[in-house]
Amino acid sequence: MALVKFRKTKDDHPVPVEQVINALSDPVFVVDPSDRICYANLAAEHFFQRSAKALRREGLTTVIPFDSPLVALIGQVRSRSASVSEYGLVISTPKIGTHRVDVQMAPIPEEPECVAVTLRELGIASKIDHQLLHRGAARSVASMAAVLAHEIKNPLSGIRGAAQLVEENVGSEEKSLLRLICQETDRIVALVDRMEEFTDPRPIDRAPINIHEVLEHVRKLAENGFAKHVRFVELYDPSLPSVQGNRDQLIQVFLNLIKNAAESTKGEGAEIKLTTAFRHGVRVAMPGTRERMELPLEICVIDNGDGVPEDLQSHLFDPFVTTKPGGTGLGLALVAKVIGDHGGIIECDSTPRQTNFRVLLPVNAEGRS
Repeated sequence: MALVKFRKTKDDHPVPVEQVINALSDPVFVVDPSDRICYANLAAEHFFQRSAKALRREGLTTVIPFDSPLVALIGQVRSRSASVSEYGLVISTPKIGTHRVDVQMAPIPEEPECVAVTLRELGIASKIDHQLLHRGAARSVASMAAVLAHEIKNPLSGIRGAAQLVEENVGSEEKSLLRLICQETDRIVALVDRMEEFTDPRPIDRAPINIHEVLEHVRKLAENGFAKHVRFVELYDPSLPSVQGNRDQLIQVFLNLIKNAAESTKGEGAEIKLTTAFRHGVRVAMPGTRERMELPLEICVIDNGDGVPEDLQSHLFDPFVTTKPGGTGLGLALVAKVIGDHGGIIECDSTPRQTNFRVLLPVNAEGRS
């Protein structure tokens, strides 16, 4: 498929279309009637980890899964002869990893059955927006907990005390019902106590923390407890600078993430991968200020379990959302709050056999430890 040139500019300098498309930061490629990639810009080469020449030799389903929604969308464009957009679509392969993208597709009138595809990877701004929603939800839980502590815990204490007094003067059958009342009141009090963890307004005590020491500590706890069935793989960047944070809170965060990962991996072959990396250039503008915050420290907890249901992924860090039978749905909400208190963000990409919880944190201002 040849790309034509623009008409000459007023300075009589022709500008090839290919140079313009290659200058774009978004992957752009064209799929021909045989579902082969007949054109790809430089960003698409980088995205698929293949040269344009290699992409032209391969069918679309050799670079993305055959059951990917991307393939179905291309069919829709052809059948309707109209543009199609999709937001938040996940593309995941072992070679390119997992990417969440917005997709725009359009037919090419001059080339029947050919479809132009543009991918826009969800950037750090979108992640920050999600984190602000999580923090807002956490603040709502904090307000609710303050009310519940007064309006519910005190009456529950009276109910439990009354049940214990009555238990002394009834038969065995009634005693089992009264014990049930006590157990349920204890369960509600425990839930309110858990919610009260959101209400502490004090700033966290910070110090330079070696994140690898935190991960090593948590891994040992896990291997000797709830994750005895799991094989751990550690891929660390030894030159990673320290984090300015609270060691106990970070231990709790990664203990929670690894516990969730361990519970999602069952049987032989269960594996959790812990990785760290320094990502240059990850800077975000904070809402309402002119300041830009750097979040170059990346810590990932990756498991090969069944994954998170797609309909829950966008709400995973909201309070009371859980995939566990009998779970409270407060663990990941608290994780998001603690990471937010440290000035960082957390996100989750999940497909079957690969769920990645990625934490981005600011570097210690005083440099490397």
